[in-house]
Amino acid sequence: MVIKEWIRIPSLTGEKKRRAYFYLPQDYDQGQGRYPVLYMFDGHNVFFDSDATYGKCWGMKEYMDRENPGVIIAAVECNHEGNGRLEEYTPWPFMARGMGHIKAKGDQYMDWLVRIFKPGVDRRFRTLPQREHTYICGSSMGGLMSIYAICRYNHVFSRAAALSPSLWVASGKIVQMIRECAMGEDTIIYMDYGSEEMKNHRQIQEALKHAAGAFLDRQVNICMRIVPGGQHCEASWEKQIPVFMKCLQIGAER
Repeated sequence: MVIKEWIRIPSLTGEKKRRAYFYLPQDYDQGQGRYPVLYMFDGHNVFFDSDATYGKCWGMKEYMDRENPGVIIAAVECNHEGNGRLEEYTPWPFMARGMGHIKAKGDQYMDWLVRIFKPGVDRRFRTLPQREHTYICGSSMGGLMSIYAICRYNHVFSRAAALSPSLWVASGKIVQMIRECAMGEDTIIYMDYGSEEMKNHRQIQEALKHAAGAFLDRQVNICMRIVPGGQHCEASWEKQIPVFMKCLQIGAER
């Protein structure tokens, strides 16, 4: 079951509303058990084609209904106005072709997610709120934010999936962050990039190599893949769901 409702993020967009999505496991109403939570970026692209930006979602509901890993998903829609998504999904300012200078509001977004949104989810639903049961996932700019979250908020999140992460935004700063952040030994990270999209981003190979190397130097459990034929789109990311769920061991305890 997916609950869809309107929320506000006053610190970022004032009284403007955006959608939040909450997936509850099929057996949620059949007992009193508690569940891990997977937080996802770009919530409008996660469950329903009708809400997805390009008319194709991840198909996450179908996967969860079929495999029943016993996890709650909380996913919030991005800011669609102007450069809003890029600004909220980057911790570092950068220049974007055709869009100019992009401000960095990623810190503000994560502060809201950790201090306001997550506690609200934990109060409302029967969650397992501890770090070892709290995960985060995103693609593209959301993938960048997932890496940022697992590094800067490692006391909150223990596992992260970053699909086609936009490492080009600030490759050097990302590597420095990985090297300097406090990170638990049980941290698990999944990171991938499609072979087809790599052809359009020459610098991504070096960025991936340096980021993955920094994680390895930290002795973090990391699964990195170059997906054969993989592209930068929801249809491609949907195919990776079983892989990253297994790599992150989400639902393995059931």
